[in-house]
Amino acid sequence: MDHTEVSAVDVAALDDLRDWRVLLGAIHAEFRAGSFSAAAALAASIAEAADAADHHPDLDLRYPDRLRVSLVSHAAGTLTDRDVALARHVNALADDAGASPGPADLQALEIALDTMDADRIRPFWAAVLGYVDDRGALVDPLRLGPALWFQQMDQPRTQRNRFHLDVTVPHDQADARIAAALAAGGTMVEDRHARAFWVLADAEGNEACVCTWQDRGDG
Repeated sequence: MDHTEVSAVDVAALDDLRDWRVLLGAIHAEFRAGSFSAAAALAASIAEAADAADHHPDLDLRYPDRLRVSLVSHAAGTLTDRDVALARHVNALADDAGASPGPADLQALEIALDTMDADRIRPFWAAVLGYVDDRGALVDPLRLGPALWFQQMDQPRTQRNRFHLDVTVPHDQADARIAAALAAGGTMVEDRHARAFWVLADAEGNEACVCTWQDRGDG
């Protein structure tokens, strides 16, 4: 099916998608519908629209009244104008349902493992997690658990932790998230790659990265 690729920058510039955020190559929105049944009804209306468009999002319904919608063109492996069109339709359905958006609540989690030989250890982690290989990273085939990716090291890391969390947040929430982490006793380890990511650590040196789509060269 014909499609036109769109970038994170393109999406961020669309005023009518101001409640959607780019996280890990997909666009996401979250709505509060007022009740669990209202959120379920909104999910059903989105599912009907998706069938009509032959373009299907991931829908995550949570008590008490939250519905998250995630869109990416899987066949193309990227965001396209089909995602933008369906996101606009979802907005119209949410407006009709009286649901309110909550972009500040969005985030996505990845786990990173530093390694000297990713090919050697990747099969173990795929087996123990029940994950599948997706261009070198391991992903949950049900798209429920966080992805696991492998960071190539030039020399063994013995003095610091080898696992760290990558927390991808909306680009306009990164500063607040970092400030909260620092106020909670964290330290800034490195910010030279901002706004792609900042490396922070807790009081014992365990690291986490706060990430956005910005400054990655592919936005």
